[in-house]
Amino acid sequence: MPSAPDPQPRVTLIGKPGCHLCDDARAVVAAVTAELGESFVERSVLEEPELMARYAEEIPVTLVDGRQHDFWRVDPDRLRDALSRPPH
Repeated sequence: MPSAPDPQPRVTLIGKPGCHLCDDARAVVAAVTAELGESFVERSVLEEPELMARYAEEIPVTLVDGRQHDFWRVDPDRLRDALSRPPH
C-alpha cells in the first residue's frame, strides 16, 4: 500500500542567497521546526518575481500556514507558539 504524501510544510521561509538575515532566520526556523517535528520550505525572491514584488523590502519573511508571521527577524518563542496552534 502506498504511503500518504508528506503534509505540506507549515512554515515557509522567503529570502535570497547571500542574505545574512536570511541565514539567521533559517537557523531559527530549522531549530524550532525540528524541535516540534514540523518541516519548512524555502523560496527565493530571485526565482519568483511575484515574491520579489511583494516582499523585497521585508526579507527574510516567514509564513505560517500561508499567512505572514514575521519579517527581518524570527523570534523562536513566537514561532513555537504559532506552531503549537492547529493549522488554519
